Amino acid sequence: MDAEIGIIGGSGFYEFLENPRTIEVDTPFGAPSAAPAVGEVGGRTVAFLPRHGAQHQFPPHRVNYRANLWALRSVGVRQVIAPAAVGSLVPELGPGAFVVPDQVIDRTWGRAHTVYDGVGEVIHTAFADPYCPRGRATVLAAADQSTPLVDGGTLVVINGPRFSTRAESRWHAAAGGTVVGMTGVPEASVARELAMCYTTVCMVTDHDAGVEAGEEVTHAEVMRVFANNIERLKSLLLRVIADLPGAESDEAAVCTCRRVHDGQKLPFPLP
Repeated sequence: MDAEIGIIGGSGFYEFLENPRTIEVDTPFGAPSAAPAVGEVGGRTVAFLPRHGAQHQFPPHRVNYRANLWALRSVGVRQVIAPAAVGSLVPELGPGAFVVPDQVIDRTWGRAHTVYDGVGEVIHTAFADPYCPRGRATVLAAADQSTPLVDGGTLVVINGPRFSTRAESRWHAAAGGTVVGMTGVPEASVARELAMCYTTVCMVTDHDAGVEAGEEVTHAEVMRVFANNIERLKSLLLRVIADLPGAESDEAAVCTCRRVHDGQKLPFPLP
């Protein structure tokens, strides 16, 4: 059962799928956070994978990002939409705002960042523009009055699972960060290495601690705001799924994400 589109997110997205089928996938990097569940959403075949596991058991620095993306590609996915909860680094973006970033700053450490890890010839992957331009355009076109979207911004990815100090938060903002999260890297870069289109939608749940208007960030507050806005996010994703270009469309055929390895000889075939 090949899936056209992959959704990486929390367990609340399982209900998207009509007649889901779980597909066990072996990967060279171990087990994914959970077996992908594949089903129909508005006539499109979609694979869903919970980033943190079915029981939310994997903290951000322990998520097997390589296995997750490899598993999705193994069931046919070439277009990934990855919603994430984030903190705001700017006063004007408060809880409930949605941001579609176009850049990322990696502040993680100790994570496995590449699928081309000492196997055969070294592979360097272009990543100047980390998100799929067609995926971003489709998400932005799906905005409506209930869910306006901020076009562009820089996602700063920290290691977690702790939140930032006030000094770190101010540092991230001074570096040009718009929002801060814990899961966007190496998720985006591994997707690019696997020649997959990847787009993230960031839901702001709080002002980070260093923002002038911000208080100390707590897990409970993040989860409360996320729960209050999850239906808006789901509605947005349903519209996005309906409008994403198919894998065989002319748009997809010329997408730079899919052609990132043109002219390079890969050390192993991609699934």
